[in-house]
Amino acid sequence: MTEQKWYVVRAVSGQEKKVKMYLDNEVIRQGLQDFITQVLIPTEKVYQMRNGKKKVRERSFFPGYILISADLSHGESKHTITSIPGVLGFLSDGMNSKEPIPLRQSEVNRILGRVEEITEEEETTETQYVVGDTVKVMDGPFNTFTGLVEEVLEEKRKLVVMVKIFGRSTPVELNYIQVEKQS
Repeated sequence: MTEQKWYVVRAVSGQEKKVKMYLDNEVIRQGLQDFITQVLIPTEKVYQMRNGKKKVRERSFFPGYILISADLSHGESKHTITSIPGVLGFLSDGMNSKEPIPLRQSEVNRILGRVEEITEEEETTETQYVVGDTVKVMDGPFNTFTGLVEEVLEEKRKLVVMVKIFGRSTPVELNYIQVEKQS
């Protein structure tokens, strides 16, 4: 049985998926599945309203970094990882040595826990709102109305927006994804 530990590999930002694909293919090609068991790009789903439609995209929450579960005591493992195009190297202490430092189990659990937590939690919204922001309602009975953010209910992922209805300012509670920030 091999000694698997989690390591952080620095990659060219924006090329994490390409690096993961190259690495997965190379591991299979060289038969290193027992030594490099998992390659993970920590991502989260982000929901946005664009032109009145809910758009979903994945965003890396550690841009430029990839997590790899590997046994580096096997000489080929480390060389295979560092020779992949787009890999800048392992995260190390940098001062004393260039040797990769494995993550502590508590860090791994926190990162992997965050990945699982985000897949369970339905939505993460990219735009953060603050009191005084002007927003346009994109969905619901007040579609096309604009108003000012009066209150941000972070834990409920809602906003209280003051919209003018029949010439009067009226507070309306809306979900983050029902509004779009106006510039």
